[in-house]
Amino acid sequence: MNTPTITTPAGAEAPPRAAAALSFREGRWIDGWDAENPAQWAEQGEAIARRNLRWSIFAEFLGFVVWQLWTIVVVQLPAAGFRLDTAQLFWLISMPSLVGATLRIPYTFLVSRFGGRNWTVVSALLLLIPSLGLAACVSNPATPFGVLLLMAGLAGFGGGNFASSMANITFFYPARQKGWALGLNAAGGNLGAAVAQLAVPLAVSLTAALTLGVPSLAIAGLMWVPFILLAAWGAYRRMDNLTHARGDVAGTLAALKEPQLWVVAFLYIGTFGSFIGFSGVFPKLIKDLFPMYSTFTVGAAALSLSFLGPLFGSLARPYGGRLADRFGGARITVLSFAAMAATTLTVIVTLPLKNFWLFLALFLLLFTASGVGNGSTYRMIPAIFTHSSRAARSGASPEQTARLASAALGLVSAIGAYGGFVIPQLLGASASLTSSYVPAFLGFLAAYVIMLATTWACYLRRTTSPTAMVV
Repeated sequence: MNTPTITTPAGAEAPPRAAAALSFREGRWIDGWDAENPAQWAEQGEAIARRNLRWSIFAEFLGFVVWQLWTIVVVQLPAAGFRLDTAQLFWLISMPSLVGATLRIPYTFLVSRFGGRNWTVVSALLLLIPSLGLAACVSNPATPFGVLLLMAGLAGFGGGNFASSMANITFFYPARQKGWALGLNAAGGNLGAAVAQLAVPLAVSLTAALTLGVPSLAIAGLMWVPFILLAAWGAYRRMDNLTHARGDVAGTLAALKEPQLWVVAFLYIGTFGSFIGFSGVFPKLIKDLFPMYSTFTVGAAALSLSFLGPLFGSLARPYGGRLADRFGGARITVLSFAAMAATTLTVIVTLPLKNFWLFLALFLLLFTASGVGNGSTYRMIPAIFTHSSRAARSGASPEQTARLASAALGLVSAIGAYGGFVIPQLLGASASLTSSYVPAFLGFLAAYVIMLATTWACYLRRTTSPTAMVV
């Protein structure tokens, strides 16, 4: 939408600053938004963008919380009277990631269909369904496995929130600040996994202490309901819809035809997929391998150290992007995969020692490396599509390659999230077939080596890579 020219009474054009004025309509719609206009940004835009970013982070944070609830509850189901085998437990862990990854694709376009503020309200309220559903299911040990699996799948609503949140925030910020804003939005959401793994065991144990009874797992879902309602209320009252925010279906279809999309998506499965996959299984790995260290009693509260993994990974992500800005995304991604491969190999070698503290330290290093890789791999996408995509080599304009890069960001985030399904499934199959997790870790080791080689061959080997100097 073009901003109308405002004139003075004498008929002369007003200063450029006046031409950048915004108009506000009912339903918190904003017309005339142009984040690249310095005058508009300084006068009104920056304050509005920051307000929307704060509530977006909070809503996305709760999305990750709900997405991870079943990974925490699963380890406590047997003690609560549920009779489930190993494969069923790992299905409950992995199903939210399968659904969440799939939902990320349509969620990307719902912002343009309904408005960023409106969809944030709706997507936040949708989190009530898996939260209340979990509370109802885990209160009765006779709940059929199929119902448990359905409720675990509905937790995928939280995983889809990432795509719509990132798509919305990108419209609010100028190009020079998009990276930082999107990094904060992503890191704030990722922290939800850590907070959920810290808070839920504490809440369950404290509830049991207060009621002098058996721990009620229902609190794992119920405790988030007030926060979800607050996020929906805050989005309704404080966020905005931008009329110029439009989804790019044509750009998405074009990006799907780009070979580079599938290369970087493969790499993102290794980085983000490892982060979300290991976040999901970390509580169960500790429970199975080191049952004595599954929880630590602090007064009346039970604390699980599994939250440290996603915490380290979340905090490392922005630094991965910053390192990529300085040294190049491909170099940092190669180093991340090298660290992940070396750490995984060390885990395999040292598992027979049955040393929990060594195991914990190695997994924290693995989470940190995956977090750095998340930031660096995501940072590579704009450069790849600007310099190395089929469209760029065919002479596409900067505007066209920018559209491809924007579409690729959403698609890569969706494909990468499938790693959260694959990792628990491989670990579950390994445990069921061999009574050991080592075969699965050997598979992860091989994957990281292949991903390292792919990154080097495609983006660092200067004789074949046109992006070696820019990615």
